[in-house]
Amino acid sequence: MKSSAEDFYRTMCGLTQAIVYTRPGRDPMDLPTGVAEAAGLLDERTRAGSKLMFIGNGASAAISSHMATDFWKTGGMRALAFNDPAGLTCIGNDFGYPHLFEKPVEMFADPGDVLVAISSSGRSENILRAAEAARAKGCLVLTLTGFAPENPLRAIGDGNFHVPVDSYGQVEVLHHSICHCLLDTIVAVRGS
Repeated sequence: MKSSAEDFYRTMCGLTQAIVYTRPGRDPMDLPTGVAEAAGLLDERTRAGSKLMFIGNGASAAISSHMATDFWKTGGMRALAFNDPAGLTCIGNDFGYPHLFEKPVEMFADPGDVLVAISSSGRSENILRAAEAARAKGCLVLTLTGFAPENPLRAIGDGNFHVPVDSYGQVEVLHHSICHCLLDTIVAVRGS
């Protein structure tokens, strides 16, 4: 049992070192550099009055809810997650599952807002449609993905964190930690 735990955390430490942050037209950055840059963008946008919108499916939806709450409660930033059960079932029923997040983004996004799109595979159609809708509305798109580095969501993002592994659990844990690190970085900057 002890060996299993050691292996798990050794793997997680190695994956943390392998996370890459990219922006279109720029060289890839390591995690600390990427967090500093992305946190600066989120801080700048939210100080200017823009809001953060979090989306994700399954465990990524849970991360979205948790982080939207923490960003407004702890960070004092306007943040929300589009995963109210009544809203989701309404949109899924009336428009279809692929439009689950696209429709709220079209309705509530304002130019300058930030869509934080979390998808382990980076291939979920409902996340991709929402990212495109956010771009059309003049929003910044920040992505958190895993699995294949050439996933379509990463190609849409203005800033992209990629966890290079094909394991949902590992990707989800590291996505959650990246979000907390972004928030803690912003809170530290605002407190200094």
